[in-house]
Amino acid sequence: MKIWKNTPKDSVLVGLSLAQFAVAPVLAITWDTVSLPARVAGGVLLTLMTTYNIIVVSHLFTHVPWFVSDRLNAVVSVVNSVNIGQSVQAYQLTHVRNHHRFNNDRQGPDGTTRDASSTYRKGKNGQHEPLLSYALGGAVDSVAGRIRDVASTMRLWKVGQGEERLLSLASRRERRRIRELRQIQADRAAHCLSLVVFAALSWQWTVLCYLPGFFIALTLVNVQNYYRHYGANPEDRATDSVSHYNRVYNLLTFNDGYHQEHHLSPGTHWSRMPEVKERQRARLEAQPRIVSPVPALLGFLDRRRPLLHEVTAESTP
Repeated sequence: MKIWKNTPKDSVLVGLSLAQFAVAPVLAITWDTVSLPARVAGGVLLTLMTTYNIIVVSHLFTHVPWFVSDRLNAVVSVVNSVNIGQSVQAYQLTHVRNHHRFNNDRQGPDGTTRDASSTYRKGKNGQHEPLLSYALGGAVDSVAGRIRDVASTMRLWKVGQGEERLLSLASRRERRRIRELRQIQADRAAHCLSLVVFAALSWQWTVLCYLPGFFIALTLVNVQNYYRHYGANPEDRATDSVSHYNRVYNLLTFNDGYHQEHHLSPGTHWSRMPEVKERQRARLEAQPRIVSPVPALLGFLDRRRPLLHEVTAESTP
């Protein structure tokens, strides 16, 4: 019987998911018995694990689920919804069906972007929004969304009134749509119940460690997304993202650095990203594009990055 949809290599991602799922309650339980340095180390660990899960683990899962079984994939979605503090199914809808459809577009005639996570959404004069505003403002918006999720307990965490964006992104095929919306409901319930468990284990850890770590993780994820697109040309599908080809980084992040290739073929499994690069070589080399010497999370260190978006903006009539 076939278990893995693509490759048994995805078992490593499953292991990382389960490891984080186990680490969080352990940190909560031991909060009162460990030293201050250990508490700080635990907070840093949790923050990094959450950041890594959103950027790598859950991101890969939303594009290419790991299992043949829909039930197993549903369990993974629930587990990682606890890990990242938000519904993985909702993440899939907003990321795969919105971001990868409109690819960090500029503002249109209506003064906004079609990509809700676009770095141009609140920018001025065709420029990216400033990093600090994008990273911190996006984190605040995400936290506000999670508060709304928690408050939706009265309707059993269903997608309801005021969530037109999610409803519009859900499948139009009735059976699939029902499955997606029910998965969001299950993800939200798991996340909210996990907060109750964490608070019961240690409300001090929840307030002083988990919640600040969650906010910092969201901020770091926004920094990552910002520099995955900063300076790139949003008018060309082959130059609208930034790649980073360091072998060690891509080994540790399951080829996360192949971001331009990922944009060209978002449904391709992570293990085949180098193949996409070779297959698209002629298209990628046809005109200038950005290849960063550092990972996107450290994109602010790339001082020599060309600003292709300024050139294309000037040439647009």
